Amino acid sequence: MSGVLVIAEQRRGELRPVSLELLGAAQALGGLPVAVAVLAPNPARFVPALSVPGVAEVITVELAISEFDPDTFESAVGALIRARAPAVVLMAHSVDSFGYAAALAARHGYGFATDVFKVERTGGELIATRGGYGQKVNVEVDFPGRDTVILALRANVFKPPEGTAAPVVSAFEAPAVESRSLGREYIEPPGGDDVDMSTAEFILSIGRGIGEEAKVAQFRELAQALGATLGCSRPIADAGWLPKSRQVGQSGKTASACKLYVAMGVSGAIQHLAGMKHVATIVAVNTDAEASIFSVAKYGIVGDIFEIAEELRRHF
Repeated sequence: MSGVLVIAEQRRGELRPVSLELLGAAQALGGLPVAVAVLAPNPARFVPALSVPGVAEVITVELAISEFDPDTFESAVGALIRARAPAVVLMAHSVDSFGYAAALAARHGYGFATDVFKVERTGGELIATRGGYGQKVNVEVDFPGRDTVILALRANVFKPPEGTAAPVVSAFEAPAVESRSLGREYIEPPGGDDVDMSTAEFILSIGRGIGEEAKVAQFRELAQALGATLGCSRPIADAGWLPKSRQVGQSGKTASACKLYVAMGVSGAIQHLAGMKHVATIVAVNTDAEASIFSVAKYGIVGDIFEIAEELRRHF
């Protein structure tokens, strides 16, 4: 094959959005042919959703198990890689891939990188970019001497393809395997703040410029009045002032659907800017005229965020 093999991810009969994001990332790899494999009890049901521009083939792999099992997936994906010999294998950086991807790469000597948020081919060489040292630096990883490389990509980073296509559909028979684990029950995670920042079209985001946790409430009220989703930069989430689900940035969520992003008291660290790269209109409010956030903002206000917030409240 010598192309790109994407491993789609489904959970309890639903295709996860990251699967289409992986297909978007595959298209950035220099025109290599793209095949996507879906492993499930009834994989044919996912073929229409995966039939998007850029996909040459959808491979259905029928499994007897209803829930994810690491041994089964390692065996099936490993057999598929050996049969197709792809240059690059893309999968989600998720709780599922944590269970088998590293073991698969180590067992067969494949190149491997996790939590990748940028992938490209430069001079014919594959380069993957991931965070390092607690996301303080970006690390470029290459894979000399590796014929096959497995990359686990961060969700909410890559744009999914738009439109429909008619790829070839084929079936692959996974080898039988005796699993070392047994799934007994699926338990939903406990409830809480389940906001999805990646789907919000209007975000009002706050940064360390708010000063103290007591100030969060007034910006929450302002966001509600404006019809915006309240987001934040990493220092706010790390301090526990807002849930981690509301963090926008390299180690948080990407505002991939956002059309208007208002950043108040956000300095514009490179990690935060990585979460805003798909936003067309950014409005920044900061007292520091040299703040990095102004380098990406379409509109900027050098001023006190509390005064600006009060003016907005008067009008809404």
